[in-house]
Amino acid sequence: MGRTDRERGRAGEKTRGSRWQGPPGGARAFPRERGESSPEEMVAGLLSAAVDARLNAGRPEFPRLVETLAGDPGLRPVVDRALLGMLGGNLARAWRNGWMPADVVRLVGRRFGPRHACLAVDAVAAEMRAYAPATVDERWQDQLTALDATVWWGRDEEYLREDGDRTAMVARALEVVILLATLQPLERLCPPPGSARRTARTAGRVDERMLARVRALLAKAESTEFEAEAETFTAAAQSLMARYSIDAALLAAGAPNRPDDEPQGRRLGIDAPYEEPKAVLLDVIASANHCRSIWSRHLGFATVLGFPAGLAAVEVLFTSLLVQATTAMRQAGARRDGAGRSRTRSFRQSFLAAYAYRIGERLHEAAGEAVRQAAAETSRDLLPVLAARDRAVDAAMEKMFPELSMVRTGSVSNREGWISGRAAADQAVLDVHPKIPSGSSSRGRDRGTGNG
Repeated sequence: MGRTDRERGRAGEKTRGSRWQGPPGGARAFPRERGESSPEEMVAGLLSAAVDARLNAGRPEFPRLVETLAGDPGLRPVVDRALLGMLGGNLARAWRNGWMPADVVRLVGRRFGPRHACLAVDAVAAEMRAYAPATVDERWQDQLTALDATVWWGRDEEYLREDGDRTAMVARALEVVILLATLQPLERLCPPPGSARRTARTAGRVDERMLARVRALLAKAESTEFEAEAETFTAAAQSLMARYSIDAALLAAGAPNRPDDEPQGRRLGIDAPYEEPKAVLLDVIASANHCRSIWSRHLGFATVLGFPAGLAAVEVLFTSLLVQATTAMRQAGARRDGAGRSRTRSFRQSFLAAYAYRIGERLHEAAGEAVRQAAAETSRDLLPVLAARDRAVDAAMEKMFPELSMVRTGSVSNREGWISGRAAADQAVLDVHPKIPSGSSSRGRDRGTGNG
């Protein structure tokens, strides 16, 4: 926010002693006596004091300061300009510190809810106008498209969305600003806007037509009530992804040192409730697809590192299997002990943990068969090729997370939930259908879930 603690303290003392009274209707210029603060200075002091009050939970001044900022019509344009500038400035800082659009919007929604997340999306769209399209990485642009981060307004003040409650709008904008201002640096997954060379990444992109086919197959697997149909659709989607990943590995082996063929990363949300078993599920899927997953519990996401085809496989499989697991868990219903006390949470926690571990076992079983089938079709030993990619991903992980610590997952406290979860994982049917050539693209390695 550009002010020292001492300056912010003086500004806060000034605003606590008197309330700024703007001119009626704000129609005329603000006259100032010598030494009197300008509207911009007064608003800056109020905003700074509000930020300090919000960060200090023991100080109750935040609502009063928000009312002061929102209640004076004469200060309205000054307040709006200041809020917009703070949103844009803190977003630019977040980009430099490794944050990407989806990361910001996910965290804002997780902390505050959908209205704050909507404001964050619009602030992202506004800030992105400062960067030429040719200097924005394709992965960055993909996130903007997925968020529908577009400028729909005529004047920037419109995207603050007052909707008849200006006090709520000012509080909402300030809460987003404060969250952005306190973000800690993240590991950089791609060049920030303004520094990317888009032509350098084109060859490394995954075929969108292939991904569309995979998503369509998995959508059918999730929606059907018949296990045999789900098996066919899931196996077909897995086969398609696995073969694409193996083909990409063979292509890279035939043309080494390509600048576009190197491990990349993406962050996937791990939402409450039951974050821990969900993180384990993502980890076992990543491991089976030659990727590595590092869970940042406090931020609500995991960073997955791997080659593009593997990353795409991990994302679509995780999304689909999580839907299937959640559906099966809810169908299992609630649980109570002999005294009538609820055991639903422990049952579901154990259910999802067992589901994740059993899925991991089945993925690794299918992975070995997929490699053997692909090797027979290509008349080539794939193990050295895949092992080289494993080493490259491990090296990228060690470089990006040099102080990574491994943690144990929590204990299982509900035997019934564990048994039910393993049964649901068996019914998810990840084994390769006999008539489909291959089912998974890797040997995989067992590893724990990191806490990055």
